[in-house]
Amino acid sequence: MLNKELISATIPTLNLSDTVIQALDLMSEFHVMQLPVVAEEKYLGLVFEDDLMNSDERATLQSLDTHFSKVAVHANTHFIEAVQMLNDYNLSLVPVVDKENEFIGSIAAIDLLKELGKTTGASEPGGLIVLEMEQRNFSFSELSKLVETNDAQITQLNSYWDNNTSSFFVAIKINKFEISDIVATFQRYEYNVKYYFGEELYENELRNNYDHLMNYLNI
Repeated sequence: MLNKELISATIPTLNLSDTVIQALDLMSEFHVMQLPVVAEEKYLGLVFEDDLMNSDERATLQSLDTHFSKVAVHANTHFIEAVQMLNDYNLSLVPVVDKENEFIGSIAAIDLLKELGKTTGASEPGGLIVLEMEQRNFSFSELSKLVETNDAQITQLNSYWDNNTSSFFVAIKINKFEISDIVATFQRYEYNVKYYFGEELYENELRNNYDHLMNYLNI
């Protein structure tokens, strides 16, 4: 999915003649913390709510142009770039421009989150297993083979580093909820199963709650 395909038609823009109070009112109405400033279809930058809150509400945005942020993504790049920018700058929307810096539109944070959920498989039904391992030991073919021996398939796989612990993790989405047999297989092959979420987890929680209730009633 390209950035231009996720543009929201409802996010407004500001111009240099708008006042601080007008900009703040629009941000409040549309529940955003930034808005793009545009002049003659050219993107001038992003103005932040925090900067406006510390300014004279009667002042025009033109007097604050030194505070504009130039952050933006290009229309024809992959949406993951917008996700990265969203995280890096703590944005509620991401402006989209073309090669000539012409303003195309803005992508809302919620739309990026939804698309990311589709791409990572988070929105698809099934179980999830997270493995912790040495990066040099990572082999997709081996992981896939172990899952398939249990009559299941990997529908999504993502690997990432945890910089806080310097650990390498592999998150595997499985096309079924009952994953206890797959977890057991990974453990049998000495994989470190860090987390797993599936049907058996909820069944175990239900059993534990039931046991606690029975123990309470027997007191």
